[in-house]
Amino acid sequence: MPDQRVAQTFVELADTLVERFDSIEFLHVLAERCVELLTVDAAGVLLADERGALELVAASSELPLERFPLPSEEGPSEKCFHSGQTVRCPDLRVQPQRWPRFSVAALELGFAAVDAVPMRLRDEVIGSLNLFRTSPGALPEGSAALAQSFANVATISLLQVRAIRQNEMLAEQLQAALTSRVVIEQAKGVLTERLQIDVADAFSLMRTYARNTNQLLSDVAQQVTARSPEVGGLTRINQPRPRW
Repeated sequence: MPDQRVAQTFVELADTLVERFDSIEFLHVLAERCVELLTVDAAGVLLADERGALELVAASSELPLERFPLPSEEGPSEKCFHSGQTVRCPDLRVQPQRWPRFSVAALELGFAAVDAVPMRLRDEVIGSLNLFRTSPGALPEGSAALAQSFANVATISLLQVRAIRQNEMLAEQLQAALTSRVVIEQAKGVLTERLQIDVADAFSLMRTYARNTNQLLSDVAQQVTARSPEVGGLTRINQPRPRW
């Protein structure tokens, strides 16, 4: 097992800050490196969706996606995901009753053994890394330890990307809120001058108009500052004659 190639793999799995990070390509690299560096013949990565259901999202070239055993409640990946622990099956032929549907499908593809390694950071499990072998037998301890390390680094990287994107979204939302606030303040000034009312009444007027017309307050404010005829109905009883 070339140490340089292992080190390079860790760098690849940790480097998620590249421009236009592609999570699917990232996971395919994980699967391919497992086949290259571990004592396995195929690898697949399953991640949980928003409902907590596992989906196969990437696999090494030796594992046909269209024929991969679909995740079910009685497969090794599901047990691994829900327990957060590695699930080992050194011989699917000896214990076909353990996961009947999965075992039959895997054996039909030529696989005799499988390990499901959790993709976990502390108490959060996001999926599993499945390692297949065509010959029965336990996964060597060295390969098992390295597989868990690969899974750990990949999990941290994916969670980091998710956190960055959430922070970016939060920053965008904050900036949008600040921009909207500026526009609303400008619109309040326009209405106080045009209608000879105080600031509180101007704000209340825009809020009521936005609700009645099913519009965003910021959109109404933009129309007011632009002197748009679309807000011609923004009036008050007994108000002074508009100046524009």
